[in-house]
This record gives sequence, C-alpha cells and structure tokens, in this order.
Amino acid sequence: MIDWDDVRYFLATARGGSVRTAARRLGVNHATVLRRIAQLEERLGAQMFEKLPAGYRLTPAGEEVLELANQMEATSHQLETRVFGLDQDVRGLLRVTLPPFLATHLLMPDLADFAGAYPDIEMEIVSTGEVANLTNREADVAIRIVSDRKTLPLNLHGLKGPELFSGVYMSRDRLAAWRAGAPGPIRLIVIGGHGAPDWAGEGEVRVTGVPFRAPDADAQIAAVRQGIGMTRLPCFVGDTDRLLTRVPGIDLKTHPTLWLLTHGETRKTKRVRLFTEFISRRLGAYAPLLAGLSISRD
Repeated sequence: MIDWDDVRYFLATARGGSVRTAARRLGVNHATVLRRIAQLEERLGAQMFEKLPAGYRLTPAGEEVLELANQMEATSHQLETRVFGLDQDVRGLLRVTLPPFLATHLLMPDLADFAGAYPDIEMEIVSTGEVANLTNREADVAIRIVSDRKTLPLNLHGLKGPELFSGVYMSRDRLAAWRAGAPGPIRLIVIGGHGAPDWAGEGEVRVTGVPFRAPDADAQIAAVRQGIGMTRLPCFVGDTDRLLTRVPGIDLKTHPTLWLLTHGETRKTKRVRLFTEFISRRLGAYAPLLAGLSISRD
C-alpha cells in the first residue's frame, strides 16, 4: 500500500523542482525528502525523477504519478473539509486570514470580543498579504479585499462587505504650521513606487521636495505623524488617528470591496458559522467609517 506521506514528499519535490525546496516547504531536512522519495520509488518499482544540474525533472513514470498524486491530494483535502464541516462543537482551532492593516487598525478589538465570547475556540490570526488557500485548509475564514468578484473561486462561499475608501492625510500640526507660513518641504510619503500621483498637485497643500519612501504601512503612518509630508491612507486609518487630518481639497478614492470567504464544507462548522455571522455584523457597522463618512470634513 502506498503511504500518503511519501506522496506528499513527491508532490513537494515535483512542484518545487528540487529536494532543497521541498525540504524547506515541508519543514524537514534534505535526507528525509530523499528517503521518502526512495520509499515511493521502491513501492512503485519505478524512478520518479532525473537529477539534473538545474534540479530534479520528472521521468515519464513520474509524470503519470503526478497526475494521480494531485487527485489523491484533492480527495484528501475534500475528506478533511467534510469531516471538519460536521464538527458542531464551539471549541477547537479557528484560522482567520486577513491583511495586516485590517487586523492592526480595524478588527483586532472585534477579534478580541469574539475570543472573549467563545473562550474554548483557539483562534489563529494569519495576518498576511498573501492569499491563503481555503480549499487546502490553510485557513478557515478569509477576509479579503476584492476588486472583481468574478475572480473569486467558485468553490468558496462569499459574504459581501462594505466598500473601502481612502483619503490623503497629513499631520494636523504640520498643516497648521504650513498655513502659518512655516518653512520646509511637504514631501510625498509612499511605500515603494515611482512618480507622483495625480493628487500631489491637487488640494490646498501641494507636494514639494523629494519623496520619502517607507518600507511598510506602519512606517508610512509614523512618517506622516512626524510631519514629513502627506500620504494616501484608508479612511478607517486616517480618520481615527487624532494626530492626522485630511488634506483639504482632495477627493476620497474608492477601493475594492471587503469579502468574507469560507470553503463550501468548512462553513458548516459551528465555530466558523458563528465567527462569520459575528464579523459580518461588525463589518456592516463599520461601513460609514470605511467610506470616510464618520467624521466631519476639515
């Protein structure tokens, strides 16, 4: 009988093109991958790979095994999600993936409220910009920013949330000093990128001086708080920061929509259902804030 674990090592090597890449993805050492592949080859009586200077290439037998291995993997994931969907306990692990700035600047109090209401649910927040594969159970629930709903996988169940808006912000103190005639440039604060955006020449305050490039969103926000210049931020970030104010004369910009996504089978689990219902209500309540309507404009 073929060991499914051996097949997993074979798949990782076939997809990564090398034993080193497979070992890194699986969190094991080089020798373990080689041993597992050798076991599979012995069981099947065929060589799966050719070792080349550039890496590992599938043999004709390996190509045939790859097709069947992919089917085995899909069946395994389907089995896991169906069994998971039958679990109706309000306990156990719940993985939620969402962009870092949504976790940090908007939803962490709500995640804390949910954790407090259901203390037996072990929550794991996967805060990353990368897209987690819900079918493969990399996460149970995904909160994503989606520009086109047609790009959503057909096997996912989606709840549409509010639209996101952004504005251009600067330090309140820096705006007051600029209006009073204080010297010094107003710099464009960006995360990477090249060239000035259209809004840099609009509004009451104009960008002067060379750009200030920040490595991430937290550094970007810190820079604008320090009065270095102005930058575009989501309204739910800029409007709730007492040190910041919108730059007068620059319109808000519409961004993609928030979606709450679950896998077709996983969403039947009680803890997943409870969470999606809870966070959907919270997102709905945040709609004015996300649209930039929760404060009076300067």
